[in-house]
Amino acid sequence: MKSLLEQLPSIVAEGKKEAERVIERAESNYRLGLQTRELVIPSKDTDWKNLFSGIKDTPSDHASRLIYGDNLLAIAALLAGSEDNESLRGKIDLIYIDPPFDSKADYRTSVKLPSFDSETGNILISQKPTIIEQFAYTDTWRDGAFSYLRSMVPRLSLMRELLSPTGSIFTHIDWHVGHYVKILMDEIFGKQNLRNEIVWCYHGPGSPGMRQYNRKHDTIFWYSKSDEWIFQDQDIREKHSEKTLGNFKSGLEGSGFIADDYSLEEKGKIPEDWWVMAIAGRYPVDGRKRVGYDTEKPWPLIERIVKTASKPGSIVADFFGGSGVVAAVAEANNRKWVVSDIGKPACMIMRKRLIDLDAKPFLYQHIGDYQVEQMRSTMGSRFRIGDLAEIVLGLYGALPLPVEENPNKNMGRIQGSKTLVLADSPNKMTGLATLRRAIEIRDNLMGGWDKVVILGWNFSPTIGHDIEALGQGDRLEVLVIPPDLLDRLKKKGHKLKADEVRFSSLQYLKLGSIARDRQGDNEALSVSIANYVLLSPDALNLDEANREKLQNVINADPLALIEYWSVDPDYDGEVFRSVWQDYRGNTENDADAYRVVTTARLTGLPKKAGPRRVCVRVVDVFGFEAEATIEVA
Repeated sequence: MKSLLEQLPSIVAEGKKEAERVIERAESNYRLGLQTRELVIPSKDTDWKNLFSGIKDTPSDHASRLIYGDNLLAIAALLAGSEDNESLRGKIDLIYIDPPFDSKADYRTSVKLPSFDSETGNILISQKPTIIEQFAYTDTWRDGAFSYLRSMVPRLSLMRELLSPTGSIFTHIDWHVGHYVKILMDEIFGKQNLRNEIVWCYHGPGSPGMRQYNRKHDTIFWYSKSDEWIFQDQDIREKHSEKTLGNFKSGLEGSGFIADDYSLEEKGKIPEDWWVMAIAGRYPVDGRKRVGYDTEKPWPLIERIVKTASKPGSIVADFFGGSGVVAAVAEANNRKWVVSDIGKPACMIMRKRLIDLDAKPFLYQHIGDYQVEQMRSTMGSRFRIGDLAEIVLGLYGALPLPVEENPNKNMGRIQGSKTLVLADSPNKMTGLATLRRAIEIRDNLMGGWDKVVILGWNFSPTIGHDIEALGQGDRLEVLVIPPDLLDRLKKKGHKLKADEVRFSSLQYLKLGSIARDRQGDNEALSVSIANYVLLSPDALNLDEANREKLQNVINADPLALIEYWSVDPDYDGEVFRSVWQDYRGNTENDADAYRVVTTARLTGLPKKAGPRRVCVRVVDVFGFEAEATIEVA
């Protein structure tokens, strides 16, 4: 078997070919796009005097972005651009990445929920990563360092395309694969463009019985794109010691120079390429400069990089977003930012952190047609939507209908019953039109059926209300296809069995009282949430003990599961503009860090003739989203 060193040429060659394919697609008619889920207008204050001033028509090109999804697809979409989003190719001045580099890392997260038993205190639920995240990490490390490096080459190659001519990339790594990554970066960026190998040193106790020196440093490789690069040294200079100043001045006077002619003391020195800074755990968790994320890096470390290698107004990017410290530092230092992460919990942490910072309005985006893209990567050029529908029906336990009645392969039946099953397409939103069509097919196809079950990937925001309004009772059921199904198919293929796949019920948000009243020259709006129904706990990646804890919370107070909710008082049906938010940990609206308030009060709204279309969005502690819309006269 070849050594890793012997395999590096093929790793680089294949990775560059993959990057070229992505670029070709970005320049073709078929482009991968970004869907804007939310325009977040941070507001912890309910009194907005100039609520929509300069906000209503904020162009996508001028806003920072938080992107949920695989970073390879996110980078591809940023390169491609669209009608609504200008391509960022050659426009990013600084990329900092801190990719996971420990194959044995435990990426589970802990969720704290309020207890309804005064003796037990708060409940701690240990949540394993979503299956999507697990597969991302296990795919990265499936063949050890080989597969890790293979995944990094196309990403690094595409990041180079995003960099401006004077742009730089800082790659944060440790001893596991650090020197191999340097070889890759020499090949992609040119070894002549290595500006520094920065050693970040920190302190901490060692393990008992150690038989080696304590490993207490990481490495950051700084490469520029070209032989010209941004280097802002004025903000990062350090004072010289009195001893150094004395020695320097003494040396000048022996040589006949006048020390006052030099600005040594005023300017200070440029720091060396070894940095001693405490790890993030030494800084207090305040929700702004530190949020307590496991792999979070300290604010001063990131701030030095941002101040050095970008300018005010520059775009700064991080494609392994994690805690969001890069976005937060960029925001605090008047830079625009683009961050992405494949983890829903990470995206929630970043969104809350930026709201805490009173950030300028930013976009929360998803990768368009995510499932289709994943399926293309799994099945290649053979991919057909109908093939996927057929697989989904089989995993649900449905037998396909005869081909003459079922040319798209998307309908099946449950053996021994009069139940019809319809698998919707992953590049469609399952909404009212789908429901009506399914009912029509149920009532007319092959003599009619007692019931129709719709299996969907993506759902319109009003799906819960649409189901209720149609009044079909038990004759219509809508279930969620597991969002990780494509990753599992990629991993297991035909070995995946029906009893390993759970199709869950929709989460559902129910609004309470809504009040709209005049307030001088403006309007005020009160919006309450009455109930939240979580997806079946069986669909979550929890063990039995944690699932039981969760069920107890659901039974006692389902609203305790809400992590974040926001209101758009004038929803246009396309872009949700979040102008009021509350979230767990925000104690400015109430003193309970583990619950959100259940009523939003928006004041200072501009007067509007006719009804207001109010939309409410909720995200629960597991990252599931629900939405409700209502017109208020």
